[in-house]
Amino acid sequence: MSTARHLPRTVEALLADGTTVEIRPLGPSDRAAVLDLHAVRMSDESRRLRFFGASRSAPQLAVDRLCAEPRPELLALGAWAGGELVGEADCETVQARPDTAELAVAVADDWHHRGVATLLLEHLIHAARENGIRTIEADTLAGNLAVHRVFSDLGLPVHRHLEQGEVRVRVPLDETDEHYRAAVDERGRSADVASLAALLRPASVAVVGASRRPGSVGQSVLLKIRQDGFTGELWAVNPYAAEVAGEPAYPSLSTLPGTPDLAVLAVPPIAVAGAAEECGQAGVRALVVLTSGLGVDTARQLIHACRRHSMRLVGPNSLGIAQTDPEIRLDAEFGAVSPLPGSAGVAVQSGGVGIALLERLTWLGIGVSSFVSLGDKYDVSGNDLLQWWESDGTTDVALLHLESFGNPRAFSRTARRVTRKLPIITVDAGRSPAGRRGAASHTAAAATPTVTRETLFRQAGITATHSLSELVDTATLLHSQPLPSARCAVAVVSNAGGVGILAADACADAGLTQPELPCDLTAELRDLLPGGASTANPVDTTAAVRPGQLAACIDTLARSRAVDALLVCLVPTALCAGPQDDPVRALLDGPARRRIPVAAVLLSQEVPVRYLTCADGGYIPSYADPQAAARALGHARDRARWLAEPPSPEAKIPPGCDPQAARRLAEAFLAANPDGGWLDPALTVELFDCYGLSLTVSIWAPDERGAVIAAQSLRQLGHRGEVALKAYWPGQVHKSALGAVRTGLATDSQVHDVFREFTKRFGRQLTGVVVQPMAAPGLELLAGVVQDRVFGPLVVLGLGGTASEVLDDRTARLAPLTERDLATMATELRSSPLLSGRQGAAAIDLAAVQDVLAKLSRLAADLPQLAELDLNPLIARPDGVICVDARVRLEPRPSFEPYLRRLRRPAATEEP
Repeated sequence: MSTARHLPRTVEALLADGTTVEIRPLGPSDRAAVLDLHAVRMSDESRRLRFFGASRSAPQLAVDRLCAEPRPELLALGAWAGGELVGEADCETVQARPDTAELAVAVADDWHHRGVATLLLEHLIHAARENGIRTIEADTLAGNLAVHRVFSDLGLPVHRHLEQGEVRVRVPLDETDEHYRAAVDERGRSADVASLAALLRPASVAVVGASRRPGSVGQSVLLKIRQDGFTGELWAVNPYAAEVAGEPAYPSLSTLPGTPDLAVLAVPPIAVAGAAEECGQAGVRALVVLTSGLGVDTARQLIHACRRHSMRLVGPNSLGIAQTDPEIRLDAEFGAVSPLPGSAGVAVQSGGVGIALLERLTWLGIGVSSFVSLGDKYDVSGNDLLQWWESDGTTDVALLHLESFGNPRAFSRTARRVTRKLPIITVDAGRSPAGRRGAASHTAAAATPTVTRETLFRQAGITATHSLSELVDTATLLHSQPLPSARCAVAVVSNAGGVGILAADACADAGLTQPELPCDLTAELRDLLPGGASTANPVDTTAAVRPGQLAACIDTLARSRAVDALLVCLVPTALCAGPQDDPVRALLDGPARRRIPVAAVLLSQEVPVRYLTCADGGYIPSYADPQAAARALGHARDRARWLAEPPSPEAKIPPGCDPQAARRLAEAFLAANPDGGWLDPALTVELFDCYGLSLTVSIWAPDERGAVIAAQSLRQLGHRGEVALKAYWPGQVHKSALGAVRTGLATDSQVHDVFREFTKRFGRQLTGVVVQPMAAPGLELLAGVVQDRVFGPLVVLGLGGTASEVLDDRTARLAPLTERDLATMATELRSSPLLSGRQGAAAIDLAAVQDVLAKLSRLAADLPQLAELDLNPLIARPDGVICVDARVRLEPRPSFEPYLRRLRRPAATEEP
């Protein structure tokens, strides 16, 4: 580590018990705190284990080393809680081995066993990697069991060497160690759940701002908490009243008979920051802020108070929360209905959506395990709640309405894990084509907000719907019926042929297969059904079918291995003499759950979706529209396919990658161009060489004579006689659209003429030309990367060439790609038959295309400054791939590790 260019940022993170600490670099201003930590807050025994002796000068020596003026060879981080330093971790390189650092850790005695050392080490390891350190080492006493346990539990390989009572510990820092990331994930999940206990399982609640005015938000929430039978202590806080709605009122939190776990704030915006600070000083552990319209200063003060006092925050602008566990029974929201107890976890950003969703779920009879209206989402997010539901032992389906993502890559990683345990259903809100308008490159034009969100959901296995109604339709099916097989062959059964045809069309629209039924099955169905029935698929039972006959038909199909789902479509007819003849009885009198999912379509029902209660007490979903039923079955099939695929590891790092060289190139370019910009052709080649990306031979020529010499050189090197000339100037993007490309130049005079044409056409902005040999024909592809400021790097593959945007045949994945991503991206293109060869044409080298994608993924993950990268066209042939044109744009961006444990700080609360 010759220079410490990558200094850690100040962040807040959760300890194992849910306490919030601040992690930041130590400096000269921290001398008193570091001395207090080592000399006062550590016992003699702790100092002996840390310094291998009882030297009284050791604390002062530690201060002098850690708090001197910054040195490039030293990285030192401190953990601060409530303004006090509770632990430090540092590593220092030695001159002989610049990629190895000596590690030391110290934690205050009263903060042992709370995860301080582990959290510090995670952040120190990240900073060390950023500064080129590949191994950390430490000398420890054999009897220091606590520190040995910290090393063992990190999730990284640990090598120990014992000699004369001392243990030399060596830890290689493998950047792609999945085991380490899994260990960090588990520690993060556990800490997150611990921090949310006061919010979602409080033993006491205070409503701050509970008003005497009937219908006010504060009084409404207070009444709902009391009426729902909250099992803990409930207090109202109002400095102007002795009683609110029959509850004694207290003038302040300090006058309460106890300390509330949770405080619900329903105060004016100007009072929010003060109320939050008072809650923190009183020992409150969680806040729900119902107030909206906070100014920037108030927002900043609110989040600072929550972080300083280790309070988790829901809101502001929240509808409230609810927890239906019989041991808690907390309904602290001001919607029109109270959620039923059940097993659906619900999180929404919009209060209006929350009210509508709770009303629909309550009407359907779908109960809720916990409900959280996230509001402006300053702290608690969908990611937090997924981890809570994963761990609460009750939730079996998660329903999300999220308008924004704070850390999509962390959300995706969490969702990939959680969705293997329970379905996550969301509304893909905020879809808009506006992101396409300002896009500069082909790749960026492909990466619209809709594409990035859909990519996130697909990779994470999330069920993404397009409306609240579709979310409810899908939840109704997944909550009550088993999943189909991944094939999901659907049989449609109806008592009216026209309705069956509508349902069959709806299934086709949803991408569901409807196979022909085998002969033995159709024969069995003919014996069961009235004369004139059609036993093809769809099955038309005719209006004369009796409930018993229909039930036997449904049972036979459900037992058959020929189909994986049943869609039963029924209409009332004049042949029903009474309730006993109603064909719906065939469903009501049978079991609700069978081997395969069953959904009903009743065109006469007045509501879009409802449950049919069966004889065994279970439920079958019933839809008014076959399209809604088919879409729900389609989502069930997609989930079944997701679960059928085992988790895929990240793509292997291609050999020969040199991320350090790429970072040096990016830093040098941005030092010379602080606002960023497009790399020139020479720097583009240099960057691509760092990752072994194949570019065709390119010769830079600044003038006409140089262009002719370059063309002659290419011919002498044995390339085909014809060359291409590409005009260049800084900031140029679409060469072809600007008329800046000429191909098939076979003679020197043609090269002369084209260069003069470029000079006349582009004038002084022209800085030269790139001369290339004409590439052999092949399939033109587009491959690239665009760095989304929210979602991170997106890798795009599609048909290339000048018509790439017109054809719009592309697929995308968020980086880093997995092995399955590499295998499936090409097959998802509409033009995939062209890649595999057709009508006698040879297949392209798919392995070479996958190699390019793997290298792009690695480059995007290694280089956060990469804003856009465009390989277009990437010419694919049976013998490999070659890129004939590339564009790269860099812009200044800090390094960001999406999996590092830290609390999100919303933009509204960032310091100016």
